Amino acid sequence: MLPHRLCPGLGLALLMLAAPANAAPGTEDETASAARYNRCLTLSGSSPAAALNDAQMWDRAGGGVPARHCAALALVGLHRYAEAGPRLDALARGADTPAGLRPALFDQAGNAFLLAGEGARAVASFSAALTLSANDPDLFSDLARAQALQKNWNEVVLDLNAALAITPRRADLLVLRASARRALGQIPEALHDIEAALAIRRDAGALVERGLVKRQAGDLGGARRDFRAALAASPSAAVAAEAKENLDSLSEDQGTP
Repeated sequence: MLPHRLCPGLGLALLMLAAPANAAPGTEDETASAARYNRCLTLSGSSPAAALNDAQMWDRAGGGVPARHCAALALVGLHRYAEAGPRLDALARGADTPAGLRPALFDQAGNAFLLAGEGARAVASFSAALTLSANDPDLFSDLARAQALQKNWNEVVLDLNAALAITPRRADLLVLRASARRALGQIPEALHDIEAALAIRRDAGALVERGLVKRQAGDLGGARRDFRAALAASPSAAVAAEAKENLDSLSEDQGTP
């Protein structure tokens, strides 16, 4: 999940927050605030330095939550994740932030912390989001990724169990749980998850994970076939690199081309 992801309605709610407290709906002040917020959000993706400058000026002029939110997203756009995470988390906890916006802001904070490599702080933000939105499988998935960053594999499995209880046919979650179970040495369970994921969607990343499970189980021929199948499945650059690296290391171990 991208740190810029806005839950449905969050952008509209923040646009309403951008209006001065005494502005009636549809007034010039509200329209101007909404336009400024839209412009700032657009800039945070295309020109984050300009967005940060605009958001800081707007905040000093009383822009409130929308201005501070845009500034934090601009920091994400500038890859200043260690600065963005605390700002987003503080915004989610702020007294002037409506309760309905807090889960999404905590989620964005957690993703910024993940990008900063701060697993423990990501866990705290995602956990805070889940106390407010307990039936969101994506939040459980994000929390699992944060736990994985700290190699808390049992916690990863528990979080993904919760996510899959809500959405049982999520292939991506099954692959993640297979990876955690592989790390725990639970090979039959990992293989069960990965086969279930591949039955839902034949995906290059899932094929790489199945190859890793088979390799750990000692099925080197099966692992090689899966890594080759992943390379043939038009994978992303990152998945292709992982598949090739594992295929090459198998060849080195066995002295085969």
